[in-house]
Amino acid sequence: MDIAIFKKLGLGDKETAVYLSLLEHGASSVRNLAALTNLNRGTAYDILKKLQEVGLVSFFHKNTKQNFVAEDPERILKLLADREQDLKKAEEKIKELIPELRSLQEKGGGKPTTKFYEGKAGIKFILDDVLNSAKELEIKEYYIYSAAGVREDVYGAYPDFNEKRIKGGVKANTISLSEGGGTYGIDERKWLKTEKSSAGNMTYILIYANKCAFISRDSHNSPVGVIIENKMIYETQKILFLQIWNSIK
Repeated sequence: MDIAIFKKLGLGDKETAVYLSLLEHGASSVRNLAALTNLNRGTAYDILKKLQEVGLVSFFHKNTKQNFVAEDPERILKLLADREQDLKKAEEKIKELIPELRSLQEKGGGKPTTKFYEGKAGIKFILDDVLNSAKELEIKEYYIYSAAGVREDVYGAYPDFNEKRIKGGVKANTISLSEGGGTYGIDERKWLKTEKSSAGNMTYILIYANKCAFISRDSHNSPVGVIIENKMIYETQKILFLQIWNSIK
């Protein structure tokens, strides 16, 4: 039985073990249940109280002793629905808080913020940030300097990136610093002639939403990335990009 779903419902291994034991063995006293699950009585009782609170366990008295019984497994669906509703409410609250949280973040006087990321997961995080940030813009677009080698790291970390970008209506303008690369939809690409000997030492750069991201490789040839969040740096990089873009025939 795959019991991973119980963790998504907020139940740990011990809570799950107690509930499944009640299902299997029927009504039990705290003492019997503790023995069945290899828990001490105090821990077993605390777990039973939690399971009662979420509606998965109830109790009755028999011969002055308290006995516990598992509720119908369909209660799990009710618990899941309640958790989903709570998450939706939490999402609405967070949306209301975001402007206030951002104002706190900006109290630093606009100092550049630099964040470092490593490996495929780090590169995917950067690309997700590009998509999510660009979607909030009035004009949904961003700019890229693309380089061979690192380009493959980017595609490998997020194979369906362009599919999601197109679905979100986000335009990409790309200057390739080496041969290769193409267009995928809602994007344009131009090629800038560079020395072939330099192609393997270039950085993949994304300019978007008051941020600049730089993706390259470390000394172990593993992908690494940096996001610099600063409007002045972004505007400078954007001007330079557009100047080069317009100069390429």
